[in-house]
Amino acid sequence: MSSYVTKKTLGDTEWFEHDRFGMFIHWGLYAMPARNEWIKHIECQTDEIYDKYFKYFNPDMYEPKKWAKMAKEAGMKYAVFTTKHHEGFCMFDSQYTDYKCTNTPAGRDLVKEYVDAFRAEGIRVGFYYSLIDWHHPDFTIDTKHPRRFDKNAEELNQGRDMKKYAQYMRDQVTELLTNYGKIDILWFDFSYSTPDPGFPEWMKGKGKQDWEAEELIALARKLQPGIIIDNRTELEQDIWTPEQYQPLEWVKHSETGDYLTWEACQTFSGSWGYHRDEATWKSPEMLINMLVNTVCIGGNLLMNVGPTARGYLDYRAENALKVYADWMKYNSRSIYGCTMAEPEFTAPRGTRLTQSVDGKRLYIHLVEYPYEFLEFRGLADKIDYAQFLHDGSEVLYTLGSVDHFSEARTESADLVAFKIPIVKPNTIVPVIEVFLK
Repeated sequence: MSSYVTKKTLGDTEWFEHDRFGMFIHWGLYAMPARNEWIKHIECQTDEIYDKYFKYFNPDMYEPKKWAKMAKEAGMKYAVFTTKHHEGFCMFDSQYTDYKCTNTPAGRDLVKEYVDAFRAEGIRVGFYYSLIDWHHPDFTIDTKHPRRFDKNAEELNQGRDMKKYAQYMRDQVTELLTNYGKIDILWFDFSYSTPDPGFPEWMKGKGKQDWEAEELIALARKLQPGIIIDNRTELEQDIWTPEQYQPLEWVKHSETGDYLTWEACQTFSGSWGYHRDEATWKSPEMLINMLVNTVCIGGNLLMNVGPTARGYLDYRAENALKVYADWMKYNSRSIYGCTMAEPEFTAPRGTRLTQSVDGKRLYIHLVEYPYEFLEFRGLADKIDYAQFLHDGSEVLYTLGSVDHFSEARTESADLVAFKIPIVKPNTIVPVIEVFLK
């Protein structure tokens, strides 16, 4: 059994730590300008300008069943959908606002269709809900708000009441956790209470007091016992969520040093929402290595897609999902139910290790293909059998020494020397599955 014990959580994270791989879905009105999900902030757009997107939002090609099938084929076991992003637009039929998809040409509850489609494919369902709301009349103007540079910003701020907004959030979270059946994850986003230099004090950021986070989370846990909640309300909850960077070691609690349940959230390109002209799409090698690198240090990977305004995933997103589908079809056993290898195993250069939680199998991911030999120390008295995971073909090995025609010879009592085919197998990252005694 794995010796790594994570910090006790309030929600049910057992399945989460087994499944390891999920789909993030950032979709909203910002898919129409198609130049960043923060476009209202970046361009300081007024409501009048942004309302053009509301007027014409019509995802006539939205077929979440196709999304769900692609997610399943890619090996993704859970999904998190943006029910409301910072723009404040609701992708569900909320009774507490008119600013919702049912009042656009879309004319239907997009969240409900997502839930039904993904649940039908056996994929666990999560909701993203923005703590920020640039449309709500009681959300006070701050350093993230589109009106922050208006000359009359302080005057515009008069009469806004964050307590009313906090109640609005509780009302909407009640809808989301009541009207759609069992919800597995609630992903709040985000707190920013650290002051921004160069802005007046009255324009300070927001944190747990503003969200009335304790009351909000207590409500969520009452409505959906066992639900997993992230830590972005500024209260520690179930999962820590490093964004757009890859940790190099297991994420630990800054004060106690406890191992944390964590999830790296990443994008296929440099944008969360659909960005027509964005060009930094990740290579197939990077996509697979991000997944392997995450699981090999005990984490989950949540990879994002940004659907188009018409409601389909464009060819670049489909190609990226196909990369995962092709690799996970044969190698998912090194991901599901796996975690960081026990400390007695040191990864040889150019490899990454994962190990099944029951301790019976070790997976050697050949990130840099070694050609002919792979030397692994500390394994000689533990190995029972080895094979390539993608096809189940035996990988031969010798114990204690490496023999080579050049008369070079390496000897060590703890050495296992795997004989590797000179021609790399037709998979981005080949995996050796080692059965342990």
